[in-house]
Amino acid sequence: MTRDKPLIEAVGVEKRFGGYTALKGCSMAVAPGETVVLIGPSGSGKSTFLRCINLLEPPDSGSILFKGKEVGRDFASAVRLRREIGMVFQNFELFQHLDAAENIMLAPMKVLGLSRHDAHDIALGLLAKVRIRDKADSYPDELSGGQQQRVAIARALAMKPAVMLYDEPTSALDPEMIREVLDVMADLSAEGMTSVVVTHEMGFAKRAADRIVFMEAGEIVETRASADFFGGAVGARARQFLDQILH
Repeated sequence: MTRDKPLIEAVGVEKRFGGYTALKGCSMAVAPGETVVLIGPSGSGKSTFLRCINLLEPPDSGSILFKGKEVGRDFASAVRLRREIGMVFQNFELFQHLDAAENIMLAPMKVLGLSRHDAHDIALGLLAKVRIRDKADSYPDELSGGQQQRVAIARALAMKPAVMLYDEPTSALDPEMIREVLDVMADLSAEGMTSVVVTHEMGFAKRAADRIVFMEAGEIVETRASADFFGGAVGARARQFLDQILH
């Protein structure tokens, strides 16, 4: 797959909350089929940057480009963008009154206009893909945290997104449930799904990332190929962070 043209690009993105500047001129391009992992200490701006990419947090300055075209800041532009960019949050955000299949079916029926029968077929296929086909009729409170997060991933995939964004998707999970979610994410990356992931799971970053973006204090400090980053070709601040998180 050619990777010469970015699928999604952030250019000089800044974001302020009152007098606090959360992002300071952040730029990043993500090519089709690439998996980029954002890492850094808490409060470095990783999640804010991710939310700016799909305009959940509209940037105060800078641009977001999708497929080479700048995305407008208006509500209609944001809605169109989010149809092509799936997002998985820290908390699962599932509808408690709907079973797993119905949670996945809702957007294809409401947004894409699919019939219930077709949406149900898609839901079952996606539940198989995330390895919980047998949980189609289970409600969220009947599922483990890892299973709920896999339903959330399947729900995002149901819109056939061009890009998947993950905002610390395992941070709310017990340790034994983390691996099952990361395995699904790694499978999707291996299949060529363009992904941007905020995570503290360095094992996943080593395994699945093409590039690592290290952030601190609202800035992108450095960007390197995963092999180089974990091979030691990093600056002093990133090396200090890795030493703290890996030991």
